[in-house]
Amino acid sequence: MSKNTTVYIDQLKHHVGQQVTLQGWLYNSRASGKIQFLILRDGTGLCQCIVEKGNVPDELFERIKHLGQESSLKVTGTVRADERSLGGHELAVTDAEVICPAEGYPITPKAHGVDFLMKHRHLHFRSQRQWCIGKVRHTVVDAIRRFFNDNGFVLIDTPIFTTVVGEDQTSLFEVDYFGRPLHLTQTGQLYLESAAMSFGRVYCFGPTFRAEKSKTRRHLTEFWMVEPEVAFIDLPGLLELAENFVTYIVRRVLADNRGELESLGADIALLERIQPPFYRLTYTETVEILKGDKTRDFLARELAELKSEKQQTESRIAELEQQQSGQIKQWQKDKIAAELIELRSALAELDTRIENNPTHAQLAAEFPWGKDLGGSDETIISRMHDKPVFVTHYPKEAKAFYMRTDRANDKVVENFDMLAPAGFGEIIGGSVREDDYERLLARIHAQGLDPGTHDWYLDLRKYGSVPHGGFGLGVERTLAWITGEKHIRQCIPFPRMMDKVYI
Repeated sequence: MSKNTTVYIDQLKHHVGQQVTLQGWLYNSRASGKIQFLILRDGTGLCQCIVEKGNVPDELFERIKHLGQESSLKVTGTVRADERSLGGHELAVTDAEVICPAEGYPITPKAHGVDFLMKHRHLHFRSQRQWCIGKVRHTVVDAIRRFFNDNGFVLIDTPIFTTVVGEDQTSLFEVDYFGRPLHLTQTGQLYLESAAMSFGRVYCFGPTFRAEKSKTRRHLTEFWMVEPEVAFIDLPGLLELAENFVTYIVRRVLADNRGELESLGADIALLERIQPPFYRLTYTETVEILKGDKTRDFLARELAELKSEKQQTESRIAELEQQQSGQIKQWQKDKIAAELIELRSALAELDTRIENNPTHAQLAAEFPWGKDLGGSDETIISRMHDKPVFVTHYPKEAKAFYMRTDRANDKVVENFDMLAPAGFGEIIGGSVREDDYERLLARIHAQGLDPGTHDWYLDLRKYGSVPHGGFGLGVERTLAWITGEKHIRQCIPFPRMMDKVYI
């Protein structure tokens, strides 16, 4: 192979008309007579490489023709601009070098079932959808850090092993710490409050663990969360911080990952509407909406739409099954098989939503004031809005001990959840923290917690206590909303779920 400039696929636009070398993996290929079309991927994108017989030695032409998916190779050729090609450019190949041929790669361009893909997660990363989600996740994580770093926040690394309960005691993972029981962290918040009294504005960012016995598409037992904490802030200030933060993340993704969003089928128009102010509802107003005619009518319309969509999906499945039984080429059969898997998965989702609709309607109509909002309740409210919704002032008894009691109404606390639109539900939970020593101590007792394990936390209220608060944003839920991904397991490299740990 002759020596040429080695470039990445995403830089081809700077080398039109030049001879370059690409290094990557064979994503897909097809032959048409004396021409082979290779789709090469290199981690930055995909490029169609055209190999014509006569432009390369016959022996090399034949060897390339029989390369299996995910074979690694170098290809040299001239860069051509072509709007019809992947990324707008293609490579007219003049030489190639096979680095490592691959045979029998288990994940083919055809669609596969969820269990199969999860068992092959180490290879599934190479698939285009996972690549797109990974690129968007990278931007989300970078945007999170940049937002806080550029706005005067100090990063505080809080412990993974913890002695205190931050959320629900029933969702703690207990570990043996040299003969002493400790827990994996549910939140870094309590430690951050200590740091906020030193630095003013702080945040932590890392893995978080919840032993919730839930198998829904919204739950993982290990996920990533960013948590800012701010001294001298009230609830309106927290809401403003949260909406500016989320808006910044969305704008960064729109700027840096529009191609990936298009490939994923994300609702870009909806994302472009994300800007302050977000909608604001109190918990009490939310309960009134759930119990009222607005929700009843909304769910009735949704049920009719779901049934219509189901009918269309079934018709398309029948049409494809008829085509599949005819005389068609293998690549057409593969394409139909892939679409059928997607359609049958969508049909199963529709059946579930149709089945659950009356139950959700009944639960909403009978929702009792004082109960925490459930997943179906959040879904209903978020589907009614085209931008995120803040739900504030939840009942005190439904929330954590550290949340500040509203001084104007001691039945509620100064907290909020942010619900992402289009049914994706909660992505942020936060509150003003109780800054009064006696009130905090009373809440610790009321929830059956040991004041002795919280003595250091109580100290913060004895030595220069100030109004302060913060929130936590779940990276995977936020990523699912932005990309339109239905299941949160696709939004983390190696998912950990209650019933399955694959690798």
